[in-house]
Amino acid sequence: MQTGTLTALSVLLAALGVLALLATLVRLLRIRLFAAARSALSGALLLAVAAALFLVSSNLHGYARLTHEEPVAEIGFETLGPQLYRATLARAPTGAAQSYALAGDEWQLDARVLKFSGLGALLGLDTLYRLERLGGRYRELEQERTAQRSVHSLAEAPIVDLWALARSKPRWLPFIDALYGSATYLPMADGARYRVTIGPSGLVARPMNEAAEQANRGFR
Repeated sequence: MQTGTLTALSVLLAALGVLALLATLVRLLRIRLFAAARSALSGALLLAVAAALFLVSSNLHGYARLTHEEPVAEIGFETLGPQLYRATLARAPTGAAQSYALAGDEWQLDARVLKFSGLGALLGLDTLYRLERLGGRYRELEQERTAQRSVHSLAEAPIVDLWALARSKPRWLPFIDALYGSATYLPMADGARYRVTIGPSGLVARPMNEAAEQANRGFR
């Protein structure tokens, strides 16, 4: 079961909740107070569960399924000036591309990963990931501390941040087995292109052309 199914389930529960509340109104009109109270409680409970499922579904919508190592993005670079590059990130599987200005010697891509157990596994939720940030970094530590920094968000802010909630209130979300961040970084160079994949060990970046291969010679 994935996010679309969760959304459909939340809509179904909401509809049942509305029907229960309508039944409450009918019973009130017939002066059946006990039955009306029971229907009202059932309707309110169904609507509360529907709202919770909808919030979870909307939060997970920004994540992608992770079942094996798979492509995440391709990224290419164009020199704009000393230690300044234009990075073009094309996301898989659509190939939708966007450009960002990065300062430094290396690029770094960050992602969030969610793994499920218990109820999450029972619902069929696969491990999910979401690209989080793209930034530039300097090879020299002193420059990293004092020089111009550049970092760009790759994810929209959710209505409810499930990641933050799971970190601060883990007992509230026992169906989340693990959540962790993953990052990869390699040198920037004019004309260099990289392919980024994600698997059980996290993000992995590999050179796609000679310019990237040359930039990585001697890189530690």
